[in-house]
Amino acid sequence: MNKIRIATYNIHKCVGIDRKFSPERIAEVLREIDADIVALQEVLCHSNSQKREHQAEFIAEEINMDFFLGENRKIKEGIYGNAVLSRLPVRHSQNFDISVHKYEPRGCLLTEIALGGHETLQFFNVHLGTSFFERRQQVHKLLAAHVLEHAKFTGKRIVAGDFNEWTRGLTTKLFKANFQCVDAKKHLGTTRTFPGILPLLHLDHIYFDKKFKLTNAFLHKSRTALVASDHLPIVAEFEF
Repeated sequence: MNKIRIATYNIHKCVGIDRKFSPERIAEVLREIDADIVALQEVLCHSNSQKREHQAEFIAEEINMDFFLGENRKIKEGIYGNAVLSRLPVRHSQNFDISVHKYEPRGCLLTEIALGGHETLQFFNVHLGTSFFERRQQVHKLLAAHVLEHAKFTGKRIVAGDFNEWTRGLTTKLFKANFQCVDAKKHLGTTRTFPGILPLLHLDHIYFDKKFKLTNAFLHKSRTALVASDHLPIVAEFEF
């Protein structure tokens, strides 16, 4: 039986609740977690002389992991979207457009990760919209034959990210009908995870196929994590 630790973390462009820009703090939180694979949302990457401005590359180098970007839009010539960090070999990455007309561009980043032998994890990193009507369309885009429901992905999937859904809406219902999940109350000991220091809502989720057995899950609430972003990381450990 093999084990894997994954995490999902909305890093809020590396701006903490104290309004300080610090990719160093995000890297420190990820060192504390020590995950094999990390799904990051709200990542901004500028290619200029300031190395720390390319948030994905800087953080990945700080914790000795590879990074893969899913560009959803540009912000002042910088790439903005999702990123996956991995210490395991990544065979392929692809970004799926799940944008809805008249709303902010959104994406789902797939990374195909080698787990050893012939085992491959199809790891999906998502960041859904804040509008109820937007998410209703996005969930159908995700649960489509060319994205999550593609025949070659079925049974090998973990989906993690910021779903922006704090009630039992259509997104939650459809995902729970198709996947196992990290249950906030059962596994994390709370039904509220955002914002981190005074939680009011539960926005971040991890879903997975039955092939993976959840052995542990927790909300990482270190002193650094409580200020580094407005979200807290969710960590899950699996056997497969």
